[in-house]
Amino acid sequence: MNSVIPAPIAGLPWRIMLILTAMSIFGASVLYSAAGGNFDPWAGKHLMRFFVFLAMALILSRLPMDFWKAITFPVYGAVLILLITVEVTGFVSGGSQRWINIGFMNLQPSELMKPAIILAVAWFFDRLPPSKISTMDALWPPVLLLSLPAGLVLIQPDLGTSLAIIFGAVVVAFLAGLPMRWFVGAGAAMVALIPLAYFFGLEEYQQRRVLTFLDPEADPLGAGYHVNQSAIAIGSGGFFGKGFLKGTQSHLDYLPEGHTDFVFATMAEEWGMIGGLALLFGFFLIFKWGLNVAVNSQTRYGQLVAAGMTCTIFFYAAINLMMVMGMAPVVGIPLPFMSHGGSSMLTVMICVGIIMSIERHPGTRLGQFG
Repeated sequence: MNSVIPAPIAGLPWRIMLILTAMSIFGASVLYSAAGGNFDPWAGKHLMRFFVFLAMALILSRLPMDFWKAITFPVYGAVLILLITVEVTGFVSGGSQRWINIGFMNLQPSELMKPAIILAVAWFFDRLPPSKISTMDALWPPVLLLSLPAGLVLIQPDLGTSLAIIFGAVVVAFLAGLPMRWFVGAGAAMVALIPLAYFFGLEEYQQRRVLTFLDPEADPLGAGYHVNQSAIAIGSGGFFGKGFLKGTQSHLDYLPEGHTDFVFATMAEEWGMIGGLALLFGFFLIFKWGLNVAVNSQTRYGQLVAAGMTCTIFFYAAINLMMVMGMAPVVGIPLPFMSHGGSSMLTVMICVGIIMSIERHPGTRLGQFG
């Protein structure tokens, strides 16, 4: 086969490409059904964006590790400037100021900060001498790198994306070897600050989401409407689902945001538990691939970046699924490869492209995770 198929084509990461394509086509079918059997306005754009971003990911996979190291802080600085630009000229939608119109799509710069912060924190720990990993010299630079973008995103306000940015940086710091007592102490401090954060740090609608999470039945036609309708849609799908194009919750507009945040509920109503398990298996294969790349990488930088990017995709999927099933407050996190949305898909495919790059350029072995 190698003599028949050109080497550049044979060398493509076909296995992960086929998994991603299958999941995106499945997502397009759900969006097609949610639109009443039409490719417009969601399914067609979803597929077009996926294949464009897949091509982008393949281009990124050709770039060596030295390239990512060289552009880390220019990219971090550029995204930080975009976040500031959002505060000045960004347009408001749904009560939040998060987007910049760039013509063919509305760009959400906070999404781009998710891979950027991972590159920046990994760059720092890659250069930190092992003897300083337990000193304050290992703590204050990543905290500074993280606090600036997280603060800008939080005032948009966008709690979900801010948490995702923090999560990616914390994963890299943990894998870099920071002392466990620091994470335990930070966790205890966050728990202690929860009352203050609730009353003084959250907007009124965010407070309602927290209360709805604790008691979804308290306001079934108001703040609890999304979660209750999602539970109805998922439960009514049963084991095999109602069938393609036969969902009622989304078709009759009972399920809000059935093409974005609650696309899993739209899918589960028509495809049932079988569809849900198939989707979870697809995510499992992606996570397994990403973590294998991290473990097999032969540089500390590659290990940290691959693991951080994989965990960022995991955060998307885990929080969205918990959200639609009432296991977490509604925070506006889309489901990768399923939800309609350009910025989130761009971010996920950037993560995929960088992981592919690390897989293609393993480097020189320095030991797993430092």
